Amino acid sequence: MTDRDTFPVQAVSRSHPSRGASVNRAVYMAAYEVYSTVFGPQEAMIVGDCRGGFSAGELIAFLYARSFPRKEWGNRVEEALHNLDIR
Repeated sequence: MTDRDTFPVQAVSRSHPSRGASVNRAVYMAAYEVYSTVFGPQEAMIVGDCRGGFSAGELIAFLYARSFPRKEWGNRVEEALHNLDIR
C-alpha cells in the first residue's frame, strides 16, 4: 500500500493539455474498492501510475455503484458506463 495523498486521473484539458489531473486519496480509494471488487485487485493502480489512473467516466461509474449494495456493484458499473460520453 502507499501513503500518497493524491492519485492521477486521466483527463484532457483544452487549456492545459500536458497538465496531469488528480483526485484525493479518499475519492480514489472509494472508486478502487469498487474496481477491485468488480474486476479484481490491481496493486499497480495504488502503488504506481498504472495507465494514468481512472478516467473521469470510471470514477463516476465506480462511485455511483458504491452507493448500492456490494452484490450489485458489477451491474451498476455497467449501468453507469452505458452511453456515458464525457468530452
